[in-house]
Amino acid sequence: MPPEHNQHGSFIDSAIVHVRAGRGGRGTVSFRREPYQPRGGPDGGDGGRGGSVILYATREESSLAAYLRQKQLHAPDGEAGHGGLKAGKSAVDLRLPVPLGTEVTDRATDAMLADLASDGAEAVVAAGGRGGRGNVHFKSSVNRSPMTAEPGQKGEERDLRLDLKLIADAGLVGAPNAGKSSLLRAISAATPKVGAYPFTTVDPELGVVQAPGGTRLVIADIPGLIEGAALGAGLGLRFLRHVERTRMLVYLVDGAAPDPWADFTMVRREIAHHSAELASRPALVAVNKVDLEETQQLRQRLRAVDLPPGVELTALHWISAHTGEGANQLVAQLASRLTTVPQAAPALPAEPVIRLRRRRSAPPPPAVVKEPWGYRIAGAALDRLIAATDFDSVSALQRFQLQLDRIGVSTALEEAGAVAGDTVRAGDLEFEYQP
Repeated sequence: MPPEHNQHGSFIDSAIVHVRAGRGGRGTVSFRREPYQPRGGPDGGDGGRGGSVILYATREESSLAAYLRQKQLHAPDGEAGHGGLKAGKSAVDLRLPVPLGTEVTDRATDAMLADLASDGAEAVVAAGGRGGRGNVHFKSSVNRSPMTAEPGQKGEERDLRLDLKLIADAGLVGAPNAGKSSLLRAISAATPKVGAYPFTTVDPELGVVQAPGGTRLVIADIPGLIEGAALGAGLGLRFLRHVERTRMLVYLVDGAAPDPWADFTMVRREIAHHSAELASRPALVAVNKVDLEETQQLRQRLRAVDLPPGVELTALHWISAHTGEGANQLVAQLASRLTTVPQAAPALPAEPVIRLRRRRSAPPPPAVVKEPWGYRIAGAALDRLIAATDFDSVSALQRFQLQLDRIGVSTALEEAGAVAGDTVRAGDLEFEYQP
């Protein structure tokens, strides 16, 4: 499981938020006012729908930093209904931008709800509550002047974990100080911090590269991997997950290191431990710092038998991120290889809009528990009935009693042994059982 949150530097790739949709507006009790007819009939309008909470992916965002400052995200409530059969205004949805590649997980179930991998993809992560019905809906042949209206339905709420996995055409991977940030800066407009010591880069960086022919490539600089990264050493797990969406890998080797190929083997092993599929993706190998004497000596004495399995001497790219030597050829080869590599598939099937809806199935019968003071009863249908009842209204109370029979509460209490006058509790509501 990825970390709950990360606050290292300005690049934030994980956040915890609580989302709550708006409550629906209350329905209204109202009657037509006409000459000589003070009560010309019910005309109470319905309440408006509560606002939903929607996450949408956009290229304009590159980090989840905003959700470290604002963790409570609440959509507005719907407006109450009006007389004259006028419905209340529905609330505006709360639309929240996230970077491309954001995965949305319900913390209560650890189930992934959405994978917002494309520009404009949306997920309704908390649906607004339905507006309550006005008294016009409760008119009948035996009750022509109903005093009943429903309160609005409560909006959905849940705790979410947002995890960002960068989306790029290729990922630069290597040991610390291999020169990945310098290379990204040399071939793109990205400006990562660069220094002559290990672990300079602690945040992933994205750069846009114009390849020959005008092809536009997105390259990710993945911070240096150390021994044990796949098991969580350093920030290894955090860094490795950003490689998961790259279509290709570019292994960058420090040609001036004491043992360049041992570093390369370590990085490749850590990637394979993290994901065998990731390690099998198409890759290029580039040896950096060809401008240094140590790298020139390595190039002169290197033989095919000295290379790790799977690495061909003739396929190596010798480059210098410092002087730019060989960089254009590397980009051209990368662009050529990418024409045959498919796009990485999202973790969930791509849909422009993902709506999370309750499953429509027959609710289970209410559960009854005998207590010393009476009976405790619980059930989804009962919870909805309580939420939709105005207990200050006599007619609403009468309707509540009738609905208890319809959803099986009376039968369940009778089967449990309840008799007239017994105390019954449902959540915070307490009433007297009357069969």
